[in-house]
Amino acid sequence: MVDSISGSNSMRVGGLASGMDTDSLVEQLMNAERQKLYKMEQEETKLNWQQDSYREINTSLSKLDDSILDMKLSTTYNNKSTSITGSGVTATASSSSANGTYSISVEKVATAAINYSLQPIASADFDPDAPIEGQEFTNTAEITNDDLTFSFTTFNEDGIEQDPPHQITFEKSDSLNDILKKITDSDAGVRAFYDGESRKVILEKKDTGDFNPEVNGPEIKFENNFLTKFLQLDATEETPGKNAEFTYNGALKITSHSNNYTLGGVTFNFTAETTNPVKVKVENDVDAAFEKIKAFVDSYNKIIEDVNGKLDEKRYRDYPPLTDDQKKEMSEDEIKLWNEKAKSGLLKGDSVLQNSLYSLRSAWYNNIENGGDYTHLSQIGINTSNDYLEHGKLIIDEEDLKKSLRENPEGVYKLFSNDVEGAGRGIVNRIEDTLSATMDNIYEKAGKSTYTNEQFTLGKQLNDVQDRIDDFQDYLTQTEDRYWRQFSAMEQAISQMNQQSAYLTSQFSG
Repeated sequence: MVDSISGSNSMRVGGLASGMDTDSLVEQLMNAERQKLYKMEQEETKLNWQQDSYREINTSLSKLDDSILDMKLSTTYNNKSTSITGSGVTATASSSSANGTYSISVEKVATAAINYSLQPIASADFDPDAPIEGQEFTNTAEITNDDLTFSFTTFNEDGIEQDPPHQITFEKSDSLNDILKKITDSDAGVRAFYDGESRKVILEKKDTGDFNPEVNGPEIKFENNFLTKFLQLDATEETPGKNAEFTYNGALKITSHSNNYTLGGVTFNFTAETTNPVKVKVENDVDAAFEKIKAFVDSYNKIIEDVNGKLDEKRYRDYPPLTDDQKKEMSEDEIKLWNEKAKSGLLKGDSVLQNSLYSLRSAWYNNIENGGDYTHLSQIGINTSNDYLEHGKLIIDEEDLKKSLRENPEGVYKLFSNDVEGAGRGIVNRIEDTLSATMDNIYEKAGKSTYTNEQFTLGKQLNDVQDRIDDFQDYLTQTEDRYWRQFSAMEQAISQMNQQSAYLTSQFSG
């Protein structure tokens, strides 16, 4: 056999003189040489797996860290719920509202001013989306250049009339709907639209209330323009807006432009006039606060379980990563089972994770010197599991925690969230510190998607392995060339010996 040598101009001469299977011999020799390359490739695979495992943990830690923001809010612990006896009023309470019962009587509900065309502005075949020029209106007038600009005024919260007036300009090619949309989109706080059934235009305030200081005066003022001439609107025919009027706790009479009014942290919404006082009861929403704390504790317990699982995972040293040649000889199920064992124990006993768990436990268990009634987790019904196999998972006594939230939500809040340094630092503040430090350590070790390999420890190790693999592949090429040169030289020597032998044989036989 004759073949060219890869990467050189030499010729491969195999077995012509000796009759040996040189290809097979060289392949066997090279397989022995490649064992070191396989080990380096397995080392590279394990480093990649280890990097993925670290990053998975960092993702879980990041999710727990994200949930901390909610746990730092006082509203998490001091939610308020409202219950209402009667109709015509709804209410929502903020965390600052005081518990108790509030009485509301609604004498008037606020309404918005509304105006509409006195008669149909056009015939039934009027197209509000067609250009305004050429449309036939009821008054038979035609759009002229003088009609292309019109204005109107409204009143602000203080009852002051808009100056200068709101001005609308349009083209003859605009449709009626285009013009009405300009009114609606302006900053006038007015809504305008065309009703095809009645063939009238409705013009109304977006906000409720009586803003015009003139008694029964219009909220939208205009005269002698496009609105009156073509849309049949008359400002004096407006149904004016009304203010809401209500009595608080049977004594204080209050007027409001809006149907929403906030008193003592409670926002009341008026939906109808009432015949009898409506009772609004405000109290702590213990269930909502309990569920948020429970969700946070459950997330923490899941982290503890997952990380401890990685730290205690058995390492199977007899199951290195498979090479491509090994995979070719196995079924998919066999590869899957093998890889499960090969990936097991990659983070076993990892010091970064062990230190993080220790700090997290300390954050939960240490006393919080906050000057409040609650300085330790056990005082509000949260304790560690007695089962040592659970590695310090937290157990909530629902009755005790709800009792604490009901009686002293501010105390529970200060136990969890107290943004000070030192011994008074709250539990979630300490946990946040630990998570941040742990994630930074893991970034330093395993990086993240935006990092280059030069920026973290495992990345540098991967670069080192890749360099060694590249160097060794060069060595393999050179070694294979050397083997072929040696076998070719042997074949040439044997060929020369065979030629000499043949020559001598022919001489003696003659």
